[in-house]
Order: sequence, then C-alpha cells, then structure tokens
Amino acid sequence: MLASLCCMLSLYAPTIHAAITVQDDAGNTVTLAAPAKRIITLAPHATEMVFAAGAGGKIVGTSSYSDYPEAAKNIVRIGDDRQFDLERVIALKPDLLVVWLHGAFSSQLDALHKLGIPIYYSEPHKLNDIPASLIKMGKLTGTDAIAQSAAQQFSMGLQQLSRDNQGKKTLRVFYQVWGKPIYTLNNQHIVSDVIRLCGGVNVFGQLPVAAPTVSVEAVVEANPDVMLTGNVKDEADSSLAQWQAFPGMLAVKNHHLYSINPDQINRPGPRILDGARAVCAALQRARK
Repeated sequence: MLASLCCMLSLYAPTIHAAITVQDDAGNTVTLAAPAKRIITLAPHATEMVFAAGAGGKIVGTSSYSDYPEAAKNIVRIGDDRQFDLERVIALKPDLLVVWLHGAFSSQLDALHKLGIPIYYSEPHKLNDIPASLIKMGKLTGTDAIAQSAAQQFSMGLQQLSRDNQGKKTLRVFYQVWGKPIYTLNNQHIVSDVIRLCGGVNVFGQLPVAAPTVSVEAVVEANPDVMLTGNVKDEADSSLAQWQAFPGMLAVKNHHLYSINPDQINRPGPRILDGARAVCAALQRARK
C-alpha cells in the first residue's frame, strides 16, 4: 500500500532540473534553472541557430530579417539590430534572449539584464565555433540530441570542405561588404575563416577594425586575384561592377568577380557552410 502511494505521488511531483550553465561568445556565463521555453532571438543568425538546434518552436519573438527557415517568418517581430520594443519584449515573458554581440541596443539589454532575463551573446568568429554554438543552444533549450546531430553534420561538412581544398594555390581575395562607402572585413570575422578554408587570403585581413572602410586606391593597390561580395543575391547585378573601371586589376582583367548569397555568407549560422561551398567553388574557377 505504502509503495503504491509513493508511486502515485511521484507521478505528480514537479520535475526538478539541474541548473544549466554555458559560456557565451562574449565570455559571459549564462545560467538557467531549467531549459528555456520562451526564447527571443535578436539576430537572423541567432534565429537560424536556435531552429537548427531543434528549439525553433520555442521562439516567441525575433528581429527583422529573421526569414529562415520558413517557419521563422511567422514569428512576432519586436525590432531590429538597432532598437527593439522593450515593453513588448517584457510582455512576451522570455526566459532567454539570444542576441548579436554588435547590436546597437546595449542600454535596452541592460534594462532586461536588471530584470533578471538571461542573455546569451552570439557571434561565432570561426567556422569551428558553430558546432559548439549549436551544442550550447541544445543545452539551454533542452534539445541536446537534435543539437548534437546538427553539430556533427556541420562538422562533417566542414571537414570534407577542408580536405577538398588542401594544398591548392593560394589566392589573394578582396571581400566587399558594401560598395559606397567601401566596407570590408578583417581576419576577426568568420568570412575570413571561410576564405582561408578555401585556400585564399584576405588582402585586408590585418586591418585592426573588424569592418573597416577602405579607399578605392587601397583596393587597386592591393590588386586581388579574386573579388567577392555578399551584398546582392543576383550576380548579374553585383555591386562589384564598379571595379570594371579598373581593367588593369587582376580580378577584373581575368573576370574573377563573384557574388555570394548574402544570407549564406554574412550570417554566422549553420547555413554558412553553403556559403563556404560557393566561395570555394568561386576560388576554384579562378584557379582554372
């Protein structure tokens, strides 16, 4: 009788979770008492990361341009990378925020932090950081198995790309983020890691600023073998067209100007592996 009573009580006893602790990409410790059930993502890549980790159904609010996967388009928009609706965020009662490290809303995040809402800063700098990020998302959301599988799949694809591009001729690459003014990226950005993976070297990789502006003269002097941009999705309408005015440049003379799908190369999420494949294919065309 006593045993039966204990068994019945155990069915109604609340589930006790051990605290979950991970380190985010800013080096901060993020601790949850239980797996997150109501998540707000404040960057498109963060949305993709949470979906890939198996917790997309737990996202209750997100930012503009969070358009992948298809289900993400149906999630409530609460702002962008400049500002979000603070009152609406509070009303959604999130138990986890996943935000981009460089979003321009630090004062708003401070207010949420004071309310005790856990904040995970996400900005992978290397391709190898993405599997680790997926696993952390799985831990925070209680979807470990799906996250582990996604991480393994990404790692396998990354290893294959690395093998395929070993020992190939090194090409000097200019990556244009924007054309007027001319923005590029340095070696701290994950795009430079993609270029390295494909056997290239970023001609402006050593600049101290993560997203520096450079002059036309500096690009002409650098004289890259290949010019890439993730600014547009249509290669025929590439912002790299402005460089046709400099036919003496190697990349222009040899017609090695390529556009990469911006969502696959500029977002440091799981789909960057597809962007990396496109970059590697472009560099291989240049070698031939």
